[in-house]
Amino acid sequence: MEPELQHRVTGAVATVVVRHPAKRNAMTAAMWRELPPLLDALAADPAVRALVLTGAGGTFCAGADISTLRRSPEEAQRLAQDAEEALAAFPKPTLAAVRGHCVGGGVQLAAACDLRFAEEGALFGVTPAKLGIVYPASTTRRLVALVGPATTKYLLFSGELIGTERALRTGLVDEVLPVGGLAARVEEFTRVLAARSGLTQAAAKEFADGRTDRDGFWTAQARGSGDTAEGVAAFLERREPRFTWSAERTFPALGRTGPSGPSHTY
Repeated sequence: MEPELQHRVTGAVATVVVRHPAKRNAMTAAMWRELPPLLDALAADPAVRALVLTGAGGTFCAGADISTLRRSPEEAQRLAQDAEEALAAFPKPTLAAVRGHCVGGGVQLAAACDLRFAEEGALFGVTPAKLGIVYPASTTRRLVALVGPATTKYLLFSGELIGTERALRTGLVDEVLPVGGLAARVEEFTRVLAARSGLTQAAAKEFADGRTDRDGFWTAQARGSGDTAEGVAAFLERREPRFTWSAERTFPALGRTGPSGPSHTY
């Protein structure tokens, strides 16, 4: 089977699946290139309220396909960083669902998501020191923001793998699920995300990621959206709210390009 990114939209949740079974779902150059336009298209889809990133079978992603590093390590690293930044910039909540190995570029992708749920037995590692690679500053800072400088140094200096217990303790993952329980929990939680106010989520995502100059913008969005009035009315009427604000109407540049390459909806 050829390496590829697969995607589907079920209800309000998009799922992107990394599939490269011959190499533990390692990302090829073509897959790195394909991810940003695919994310653009999913961000522009008004039906999509949340996104899940996962790996096919029993593993998440073993990082970059090492054969790409032999040809051009600089280009491979640039492609990985571009994909990571595109995932971090996705304007709706993102969740990495991790089974098995999450290593190197796999951690880059998982860390770029807003949340990470892992199945017991998953293993995490950041391995550039095994290859003589210098991680980009932005990638390193993202890891520091997630797990702190001490754990970042442990992972980057050693390249050692850590299990889910330590990953949960250090903040690398948000929840650990028993074997066989990950899919149901991800489905349950993404339904919760999809039911909440996209306005609240988009503003919180910007602020949590460090943006400090848009309070006025988001105040205006809240005033004109109707989400606040709907949320209050639904609470008083004891019903589920029907929020209508959507990122793709506010940021029309989203989705200016569509998916390319061998992606499939399944």
